[in-house]
Amino acid sequence: MSKVVTIYTDGACRGNPGPGGWGVLLEYGDNQRTLYGGEDPTTNNRMELTAVIKALQALKLKCHVELYTDSKYVLQGITEWLPNWKKRNWLTASKKPVQNVDLWQTLDTLVSNYEINWHWVKGHSGDRGNDIADQLANKGIDEF
Repeated sequence: MSKVVTIYTDGACRGNPGPGGWGVLLEYGDNQRTLYGGEDPTTNNRMELTAVIKALQALKLKCHVELYTDSKYVLQGITEWLPNWKKRNWLTASKKPVQNVDLWQTLDTLVSNYEINWHWVKGHSGDRGNDIADQLANKGIDEF
């Protein structure tokens, strides 16, 4: 897997729940691709997860992924919480059903196809890729 794709993802929601959008910036060498969409009603966490799922679904070949998100929910969920949720049959430590389990299960399946380095970036801090993903997420709300 010598190809490296850099991905920036973001989700947005106006009201929580409310109309929401997701945005993705994919970069491979000098090539860029953007994706976005929206749903209503939804939550911010669902849109953050959807952005990552849509990004990984857009990849055509096996590759190494550098994935940037401003969502600690996504980052901690995929890197820390997921193994225990699966061991507990998709229950949290407090024995409650995992929220957004449908999206987590989809993401769990997708990540097994790639070598992914997960990165957290502070939102609205001037990071170019995150700013573009945020603009796309808001476009997803506006155009839904």
